[in-house]
Amino acid sequence: MSKQEIFDEAGYLARRARNEARLTDAGVYGPQMEHDACGVGFVAARDGKPTRGVVDAAIEALQAIWHRGAVDADGMTGDGAGIHIEIPRDFFIEHIARTGHDDDGGRLAVGMVFLPRTDLAAQERCRCIVEQEILAVGHVIYGWRQVPVDTQALGDKAMATRPEIEQIMFSMPTDIDEEEAERQLYVVRRRIEKAVTAELISDFYICSMSSRSIIYKGMFLAEQVTAFFPDLLDKRFVSSFAVYHQRYSTNTMPTWKLAQPFRVLAHNGEINTIRGNQNWMTCHEDRMDSEVFGDAIEDLKPVIGKGSSDSAALDAVFELMGHGGRTLPMVKTMMIPAAVDVDGDGELAKLYAYCNAVMEPWDGPAAIAAYANNWVIAGLDRNGLRPMRYVVTDDGLVIAGSETGMVVVPEERIIERGRIGPGQMMGIDLKRGAMFSNDELKAELAGKRDWAKWIGRSQQMDTLLAKNGAKPSERLPALEAPPPDDGGLDHGRPRADPAADGGRRQGGRRLDG
Repeated sequence: MSKQEIFDEAGYLARRARNEARLTDAGVYGPQMEHDACGVGFVAARDGKPTRGVVDAAIEALQAIWHRGAVDADGMTGDGAGIHIEIPRDFFIEHIARTGHDDDGGRLAVGMVFLPRTDLAAQERCRCIVEQEILAVGHVIYGWRQVPVDTQALGDKAMATRPEIEQIMFSMPTDIDEEEAERQLYVVRRRIEKAVTAELISDFYICSMSSRSIIYKGMFLAEQVTAFFPDLLDKRFVSSFAVYHQRYSTNTMPTWKLAQPFRVLAHNGEINTIRGNQNWMTCHEDRMDSEVFGDAIEDLKPVIGKGSSDSAALDAVFELMGHGGRTLPMVKTMMIPAAVDVDGDGELAKLYAYCNAVMEPWDGPAAIAAYANNWVIAGLDRNGLRPMRYVVTDDGLVIAGSETGMVVVPEERIIERGRIGPGQMMGIDLKRGAMFSNDELKAELAGKRDWAKWIGRSQQMDTLLAKNGAKPSERLPALEAPPPDDGGLDHGRPRADPAADGGRRQGGRRLDG
């Protein structure tokens, strides 16, 4: 008798749905309550040059932290694992030729898509929606590629919930810069997600849609990542960075789409202020504005999808802030800040005072590894209750992650090692080919703007109440924002900011979460 004959797939799916409904009705479980305790990290080339060695080291690191993931009773179904790397252009050019097209020399973009596996009509409808939105912005579609997978690497329950996994390959004009191209793809992806949701289609998910990078992930064990995705063994898969993640769900129903990395970050831990953070983001959406997005800003709302886990919600806001014009280190500083006295006189205190006025902290415990806009970073929240260690080798390989020794490196080749402390981060600017310590990153950010002048325009709620003699039930008079004093190129206005006036907010300082 075969494995498939022993396992009742239909019965399992029905029982799972019933159990989820019972737990939800009892208030014991809900998607918004989901948290993780995982293994996470990155491998990157300090000089920013793509190599096969980076990918191999990341696969080795991911497979080494298999013990940080949960394993189902079937012995093969995991909570999820994955890897985020650069798009291997040479590899995809070969597959474009198989579609009957020639490479037009444009900017190659690839979407990694989960489609409904058993509902063929819904599957085709999803493909049509994806194509319509890509064509609507003038891009040229080469075709779809069915991603080769080995289902023998999956357990029964992972197999029962497995999506159809395909890649859409298309070309973008080269007359727009890379940052604008990524921003455009972000908007296209959000439009696709809204259109599919409106069709009431489930089991659809876009892992990544980018001209820079691609994400391979699924509900398997970490050591099975290359067994399930043989693509990753192709030597043409080279990258200057790789973010990896092994998931351990602490109170979560494992699903394919909740496997990580997400589009920007891989997260170990939980966001204990999540309900407050989500409520604040809903409030911010009413006045969210951006010159770089223009009218497309409406396509990005709601920023956090219904039923998102805490990690998925954190990633969604990270992604918005990054595409809005902020660097990844600045987004981390705003959203997962260090414990700093914002009433101090130093430049760093003024920077955090600005962040404090613009964005509510997302408090963990949390450790993250993330990639966006040519930056790769690793960092901790201010509680510092998740491990994050790193080593730098003599050939410029930087390895950061939840444990030491994930990648076997001879001791004589290690030129630097250390740990990331509470509220700290480290980062590599792949474009500049330079690595930055926590102090270097914070000093650069603190000196980038006149933060003291910006926060000087803010007004505290206590002051406003006293000045106007208002009672708690009365509405305060509207405040007029002073004109901005610069173009807000990197961290100021105008961006997709919760506070588009450079930091002034009528509510003054917020309550955490």
